[in-house]
Amino acid sequence: MTPLFYREQEQFYVSVDCIILGFKAGKLYLLISKRKFDPLMGYDTLMGGFLRHDESLSETVSRVVWEYTGIEDVYMEQVGTYGDISRDAGERVVSIAYYALIDMELFDETLCKKHNARWHELEQVGELIFDHNLILNDTLSILRRKAANLPIGFNLLPEKFTIPQLQALYEAIYQTPIDKRNFRKKINEMDILEKQEDKDKSSSKRGAFYYKFNKEKYDQLLQKGYYFSL
Repeated sequence: MTPLFYREQEQFYVSVDCIILGFKAGKLYLLISKRKFDPLMGYDTLMGGFLRHDESLSETVSRVVWEYTGIEDVYMEQVGTYGDISRDAGERVVSIAYYALIDMELFDETLCKKHNARWHELEQVGELIFDHNLILNDTLSILRRKAANLPIGFNLLPEKFTIPQLQALYEAIYQTPIDKRNFRKKINEMDILEKQEDKDKSSSKRGAFYYKFNKEKYDQLLQKGYYFSL
């Protein structure tokens, strides 16, 4: 039986909102859906779900990301807690927001139809429900700050990628051109990429060599006092 003290307290809902980001063809994308119920049914919304009584917070976030992407072991980080009294027009809902960085090549496209979802180019995202635009803007601020000092951007790339693809990713994150020579120099100096024997020849006959991010080597460098810096 629930103790009297708890029964006398006001009750409200706890949800998670997930800012699911992907990268493809030089652009960042946000996974959004059309809300299936009132209030604001049919409006664009972030992906999310409610905390279940038998789940920890991290389990809820992992479940929501898996349900909408079909991918497990995704890089995720908490953005913040949003508890404005009138933030949700339906009920009093406190939301804990997380962003997730995924490799779009692993994304299960059949889930878009199931959840009435779509990938939307980040630069062209319009008005979202409730405070979701605020959550998105807070996410981008954190991502840009983190990406400069931690190799989290590699989570948006496939296992094998080219240096031009890597540069395009960081240009998309920061919304600004990056000098090709300086970028390549910084990446080479860190010595955390493994050059592969095969090439990507989709954009030119000469092609560009594929690389892989060596996380073990990066972790070893961290222990020696080195850190990622772009």
